[in-house]
Amino acid sequence: MTDTHSDTPFHGRVRGASGRLFWLGLAMTLLGIAAVVFPMASTLVAALLVGWVLVFGGALSFIGAFSIHGTGPFFGALLTGLLSLAAGLFIVFSPLAGAVGLTLLLGFLFMFQGAYEIFLAFELRPLPGWWGMLLSGLASAVLAIIIAAGWPAISTIALGILLGVNFLSTGFGYMLVSRALKS
Repeated sequence: MTDTHSDTPFHGRVRGASGRLFWLGLAMTLLGIAAVVFPMASTLVAALLVGWVLVFGGALSFIGAFSIHGTGPFFGALLTGLLSLAAGLFIVFSPLAGAVGLTLLLGFLFMFQGAYEIFLAFELRPLPGWWGMLLSGLASAVLAIIIAAGWPAISTIALGILLGVNFLSTGFGYMLVSRALKS
């Protein structure tokens, strides 16, 4: 018995990318293991990365504001650049305090990622291995709930552990979908 859903253009593109999906899944799995084994270091690395991105982005926005004509847009761009720069400097010089805010932001990200992956799983459902993506989406949703329940006390290790578990579940999901598409 053939399923009409497995012959859609989307499923054909996913089958064509199955090798890349496997390697992406493997890389995410290895990153996840490292993040879970070293949660405080992973938390600090994540916080510092975000801090430096905000510093450089804020500096570029600040400089770019001087090329904008018009009082309103100029001051809007100037303010956005200064706020990004200030937030980045705060996180760079106080990464543990920055991790508290980033942990909350990560909770929102996991909530949306979980919804997306659950939706994607049901789009993939006629294909074998669709349940791997469903498990990944459910894991992301559970991580969002854990953050909401333990925030802010868990912020010193939460980013590292939660990013690690998220990378692990997403990596496994991609590898399962990839392997199922090859069979």
